[in-house]
Amino acid sequence: MKPTLLVLAAGMGSRYGGLKQMDGLGPNGETIIDYSIYDAVEAGFGKVVYIVREYFKEQMIEHVKEKYGNVTCPDGEPLQFEFVTQELEKIPSQFTLNPEREKPWGTAHAVLMGEEVINEPFAVINGDDYYGKDSFKILADWLRAHEGKTGEYALVGFELDNTLSESGAVSRGIGAADETGFLTNVVEHHKIARAEDGKIYGENSVTGETVELADKALCSMNMWGFTPDYFQNSKDTFVAFLENHGNELKSEFYIPYAIDCMIKNGSAKTELLSTSSRWFGVTFQEDRPGVVAKFQEFADQGIYPTPLYK
Repeated sequence: MKPTLLVLAAGMGSRYGGLKQMDGLGPNGETIIDYSIYDAVEAGFGKVVYIVREYFKEQMIEHVKEKYGNVTCPDGEPLQFEFVTQELEKIPSQFTLNPEREKPWGTAHAVLMGEEVINEPFAVINGDDYYGKDSFKILADWLRAHEGKTGEYALVGFELDNTLSESGAVSRGIGAADETGFLTNVVEHHKIARAEDGKIYGENSVTGETVELADKALCSMNMWGFTPDYFQNSKDTFVAFLENHGNELKSEFYIPYAIDCMIKNGSAKTELLSTSSRWFGVTFQEDRPGVVAKFQEFADQGIYPTPLYK
């Protein structure tokens, strides 16, 4: 069994000033997604599902054909691709969309769009985050080991202080695990940044309170492992979410929120996986030079071929 990679690439890049998922950051114009797919193929993934918006879907399809048309998996089979769109009106039929709402419903809503094309264990990643080779290998092994299982998911966790941006505040899902290595809770926090007193603070998305966060707190960078039953569990959670927040103009259905609900109601448990890889990414335009330099360093060290695809 070859797991599937679901790439969250529907973000509009408002803080970045453009489509981050299309920005060439590598020595030969490679995008961050290009590196993620390279690492995923090496780890044994066999299909990539893009979650995009309708207005740039065709642009993304052409990019994929040009970049990955000749990419094959280690077994010689061609890498497969699917494209599905996230639009704000894609909600359960019993709900009426507030006509004043402008944006879709967040990352957990985006993942639900993949149900029509995914029937196997799958990973979820952001299109604008670099996770590293080790992370993909660890998650691919976990997914293969959980084929046919239900109610067991995984999160590749990163230390919070390694995921901050010097250019502005960020959002992260902050988790806690028990002695067996399973999450006991995970809560999305916004406006996370290091303050003048040297401490990290963030706004709890549930309570709205600003709280101090530990430097080494385990956080989600949206690198998750799911078995296909996740879709039904998440749909049930989404219905409950819309019953409470469906008329709000800016409420978002985040993956950490969905997982936290599943942990609390006992429908699923989530294993926390550790990785030796270091995360980096682009949230703001000011982050771009550092990421460009990092990919050049990888090329100089021979960690990746250059160009990445031929």
